[in-house]
Amino acid sequence: MKRNVKRWLIWLGLIISAVFLYFAFREINYADLWATLRETRLWWLVPGLAIYFSSMLVRTWRWQYLLNPIKKTTTKTLFPMIFIGYMGNNVFPLRMGEVLRTVVLKRREDISISASLATIVVERIFDAVVVVGFVLLNLGQLAGLPGTGSFTQLGSLAVWAAAIFAAGLIFFIAIAMFPKPAMRLIHAVISKIVPKRWREGTISIADRFLDGLMSLRSPKDAVMIFLTSVLVWLLETGLYWSVNQSLGLGLTFGQLMLLNGVVNMVLLIPAAPGGLGTFDAAGRAMLQTYGIPAEPALGYTLILRMALWIPITLVGAIFFVSEGLEWTLDIEKMQAQAETPLEATTKGEPHDGQ
Repeated sequence: MKRNVKRWLIWLGLIISAVFLYFAFREINYADLWATLRETRLWWLVPGLAIYFSSMLVRTWRWQYLLNPIKKTTTKTLFPMIFIGYMGNNVFPLRMGEVLRTVVLKRREDISISASLATIVVERIFDAVVVVGFVLLNLGQLAGLPGTGSFTQLGSLAVWAAAIFAAGLIFFIAIAMFPKPAMRLIHAVISKIVPKRWREGTISIADRFLDGLMSLRSPKDAVMIFLTSVLVWLLETGLYWSVNQSLGLGLTFGQLMLLNGVVNMVLLIPAAPGGLGTFDAAGRAMLQTYGIPAEPALGYTLILRMALWIPITLVGAIFFVSEGLEWTLDIEKMQAQAETPLEATTKGEPHDGQ
């Protein structure tokens, strides 16, 4: 049953990607698109990629900060895992890269998968709040622009999204601030709805998940995580700026922040790995809203996609192979292996690439 659900979700993502790819490439003059790509000044991508890789370093530091209440780790240890996770999201379906890096962390540092998964959930909520904030801060740019019909509801959608993610963040902060009452409540709910034979294991997973939220207990720590999240997305927008320079489109940084925010909001729609189709259609549509013709708009989006996808995926694949992981990605088998005493005894051994 579980495998059937996964299979249907994978097929749903592929169908959604196919639909969005149609919208991304429809009514395109391919001769003009090729001319746009040929005229790209690729050397402009060098500083952009340097900025983007620095954002990965900030992401690593943020994750280290989130993990500190559970166990002290080092940036050197976590940096490859961040790349493995993002490579996994780009290659494997259902955003399995998030689970993948929790499994690798368990193998390397013996940190509970449930606890580390909680830190990743916190990461994603902070990311979502910042991304939606980018949209809200720069939404006024769309006023008065021609061809904004498809974006007329963007403001209200962003407000609703901000409210939902902010509510989720407040919920997790409340749990972190009052862990004992929260634990009692969760235990009571589990005892009522979970069959007895699974109750003990579910409670154990829930307790470890709560451990992963402890970084939010301090307002100072929560502010620090928020500020690093803002820095992450400003640095990523630096790559958007670099691609803009390579094509000479003349977009402002504020416009690129809005583009980044809108594209990543659209990426919440389930699709094939790497946001295939959803990323491309959203990028083209937003750039055309700025008055850029279809071919340069799609050309920008394709170059940006390659810059975001290829380097991270290649580096992540190198770290993936150095970990001795299998491309079949049997997560359940990997989790079982990560829990064995053998893995626990080898977690302190030197590791290639770290």
